Amino acid sequence: MPFILAHDLGTSGNKASLFNDQGALIASHLEGYDVTYPRPGWAEQDADTWWRAVCQSSRALVVRSGIAASDIAAITFSGQMMGVVAVDAGARPLRKAIIWADQRATAEAALVSQHCGDDVVYQRTGHRVSPAYSLEKILWLARNEPEIVAKTRWFLTAKDFVVLKLTDVAATDYSDASGSNAFDLSTKTWCGDFLSALEIDSTRLPRPWPSTTVVGQVTREASELTGLAVGTPVVIGGGDGACATIGSGATSEGDAYCVLGTSAWIAYTATQPLIDPLRRVFTFHNLPANRFMPTGTMQAAGAARDWLVRAIGEQPDDAVSRVPAGCDGLLFLPYLIGERSPWWNPHARAAFIGLTMSHGPAEMMRAMMEGVALSLRLILDALRESSPLTVLRLIGGGAQNKLWRQVLADALNVCIEIPELLSEATSWGAAVAGGVGIGLYPDWSIAKSHTRIVEVVEPNPTNAALYDTLRERFTSQYHAVHGV
Repeated sequence: MPFILAHDLGTSGNKASLFNDQGALIASHLEGYDVTYPRPGWAEQDADTWWRAVCQSSRALVVRSGIAASDIAAITFSGQMMGVVAVDAGARPLRKAIIWADQRATAEAALVSQHCGDDVVYQRTGHRVSPAYSLEKILWLARNEPEIVAKTRWFLTAKDFVVLKLTDVAATDYSDASGSNAFDLSTKTWCGDFLSALEIDSTRLPRPWPSTTVVGQVTREASELTGLAVGTPVVIGGGDGACATIGSGATSEGDAYCVLGTSAWIAYTATQPLIDPLRRVFTFHNLPANRFMPTGTMQAAGAARDWLVRAIGEQPDDAVSRVPAGCDGLLFLPYLIGERSPWWNPHARAAFIGLTMSHGPAEMMRAMMEGVALSLRLILDALRESSPLTVLRLIGGGAQNKLWRQVLADALNVCIEIPELLSEATSWGAAVAGGVGIGLYPDWSIAKSHTRIVEVVEPNPTNAALYDTLRERFTSQYHAVHGV
């Protein structure tokens, strides 16, 4: 029986998942790695840990599943987007990768605006100018570490770096390229005029391909490190946002979902990019050809929870559940690493507002959940100006928390559908790209037909009305804290 091996290179680890020819999940294995925050607003990872995680998880998964490596028909990828790792001609990282959460390139964003134009960039790439994107990070390297750029052969994202290590081929896909601020959604090519204006060598960017493309095969050297068979086809796959779209089953126009992971986002499938006059939200290319995913992303969701657990310790679920909606006036702004949608403010900072002597750790934990939910509400409201979005599928690690699921349903005032695959949904989306790419799966429809809904969370009308009010306070407190 043939299998698809999908690697999901996330922020906190790589999850390797094995799917059979019917789309069933056979086994999965997670290898973790760390993020470093050397300065406020900076976020970096050692790219070699991504490769080690792929090698270790591949070997572990073959052993755990009991299959032969030769039964793996294709290897494919999902990966964290919008970062950059500079590698030399030998595929060796020249410094730590600057990942999606990094906000250091504010001065470079201003240069992109100056040389390329805010409206022009948004209209062509689907994204506003921001230090969140790869283009601005590459420009930061050019201005601050020219000795690194001089040695660089390729600027790559996470999955594309691992594909290079596996195959000796430098490539990317349309979805990951669309998170760069330098990819034209209509022509599906790099914006050569932007790169020229910023004096960035376009030959250091890999060629973009459709997500179903077999870009290479496992080399003998990579086979020895991973335990995978020499010559196994490698399908390029896509960025984690696009893979999550397909993996949630949101394959038809208007299908919407929310990811509650390290970051969080809401997106839906569309046949055209969404051009928001206020530029609050943005558009990625989706995995299928000529499909797009209008999206709004917040920086710190699960990351906010992880930070709070480190600060005050894990809180019992029953204690947090007893805290009433609204937390007796306690509000949390979840801007621990700046914010993207809808504020696009890399200098945004987190805050607890309204703390009193009656508040304790349980109230702080629920306030964190509510702060994330209210931030997502602002994103949903912006997206709803183009599509009704009355039902959302919820995936990601945070979706396993029943209280957080209810808080989201209440704060968003939508019906929340819980699929069977939560943390593996993104891997499933990548697996579909791989299966379609080698002809093992007939088409993209398998993603929806094999996504089973196991629970539906309805909003509580009383709490929904309360959160409607809190939404206004949440917005006003952001402006008060940040002086805008």
